[in-house]
Amino acid sequence: MAYRNRSSKLDRERRRYVFRRRKFCKFCENNINYIDYKNVQILLPYIPERGKILPKRISGVCSKHQRMLSKAIKRARHIALLPYTTD
Repeated sequence: MAYRNRSSKLDRERRRYVFRRRKFCKFCENNINYIDYKNVQILLPYIPERGKILPKRISGVCSKHQRMLSKAIKRARHIALLPYTTD
């Protein structure tokens, strides 16, 4: 029984160190310096069906572009280019 516990502990430790691909900023890659709130096609991938803004740890956007992205999404929502929530 002690042997069984030891092997399961090793399995848990192996699962913990799974290699994940590093996320990269798509805006930095394409040399985009300003995110325009009128370009809805750029903003849509960063808003899931619930209507929330994706955090940078999920979207992979750098801090600078995440701030610009959230500001652009909020501006687009304010002038009704993007919905606040879905139906």
